[in-house]
Amino acid sequence: MRLKIVQAGEPELRQQARELSRDEILSPEIGQLIEWMRETMYDAPGVGLAAPQVGIPLQLAVIEDREQYLKDGPAELLSSRERKPVPFLALMNPRIVQRSGEEVEFFEGCLSVHGFSALVRRSRAVVVEYLDINAEPQRIEASGWFARILQHEIDHLNGCLYIDRMEPRSFMTVENLTRHWKDLPVAEVRIRLGV
Repeated sequence: MRLKIVQAGEPELRQQARELSRDEILSPEIGQLIEWMRETMYDAPGVGLAAPQVGIPLQLAVIEDREQYLKDGPAELLSSRERKPVPFLALMNPRIVQRSGEEVEFFEGCLSVHGFSALVRRSRAVVVEYLDINAEPQRIEASGWFARILQHEIDHLNGCLYIDRMEPRSFMTVENLTRHWKDLPVAEVRIRLGV
């Protein structure tokens, strides 16, 4: 079942999501919600989806950066973003417990800000602690694009959208990003945009 992805302006996107209890995580209802969120993410398509994006204010996100999303990307671009496939993960009550001092900036989009993109500066690496589908504590050390996805989805669980962190002058339609900017290094984009 595909769920409706809510768009910017919906109250659920600006609220702190509620933590899940162990019993909730182990319930058939949460198991079903995870599967529906996975299908919705694939259908969009996207690399992450947080429960608030489907109107459910729970601390739950699903992530997967599928190999097929990377196959047509230029090797130089994938390398600069440190982008590699990420297997499917369902994260409950995730928390960033450590951030690198180094930050990187790339264009970022969101299924809840459909059709737009902007430059967003984020930590290059993070350590995230969360509960898995068995309500067992897990820890991820992620860098590059995987770290960006985690930060983006955890922001959703805290009522934050990428537009709150973006370089305002870089906000544009995905169509214009593709037409004018996508193949340029970020430093060149910043010069041309005057930021």
